[in-house]
Amino acid sequence: MFHALARALSWLALQALPLHCLVCSEPGADGLDLCRACHAALPWNDHACPVCALPLPENEPAVCCGACLIDPPLQAAAAATFVYAPPVDQLILRFKFHQDLAAGRLLSQLMLRRVPAFLTEPLLPMPLHRKRLRKRGYDQALELTRPLAREMCLPLWQGLVRQRATAAQSELGAEARQRNMRDAFAVRSAPPKALTLVDDVMTTGATLQAAVHSLHSHGLRRATLWVCARTP
Repeated sequence: MFHALARALSWLALQALPLHCLVCSEPGADGLDLCRACHAALPWNDHACPVCALPLPENEPAVCCGACLIDPPLQAAAAATFVYAPPVDQLILRFKFHQDLAAGRLLSQLMLRRVPAFLTEPLLPMPLHRKRLRKRGYDQALELTRPLAREMCLPLWQGLVRQRATAAQSELGAEARQRNMRDAFAVRSAPPKALTLVDDVMTTGATLQAAVHSLHSHGLRRATLWVCARTP
């Protein structure tokens, strides 16, 4: 209740205040808390693998990357709005670890400017374990996803939960990330036949793959991924 009230008050305060750039503190522009110069510097991920959203060199065709050809992931498609690079990386860190809900609001607004062509199914925000949720006070993936679902008029499905408190993925290597996510998720209700999973950052994809694996075992037929940023 307290956190919901705090979010509501924060939202009202944002409506009353003039726009200002969350990166450099200059006046915001075009309805965003972002100035035109910082907007021009955003690392859009417009040239990427269509299956895992890995950024690709500009001189290579935007087709399925070698890793996906050798070991196809479980999802049918993936999109990342940004490459995980300045200034987006700092906005995500502020949103995720420093209760900067204004940064999260801005990131959602920017994601809506690059909506994936495959986006037609219900959205599933990647859940936090209840211990981490209590510590943080909010679920950043849920806060990111709510405005996306609202603006796109898509259902929000939340039948997936973290049943195990895992170590922070950011502290682990690729193989350790996969081990860390083993049996981390549980499905509480029958999922739709198709879902788009939404998260803030995708690095190796181990967390999202573990979630899709759990959902497939409960009837999900098609999974797609939409993340705010993808690490190169």
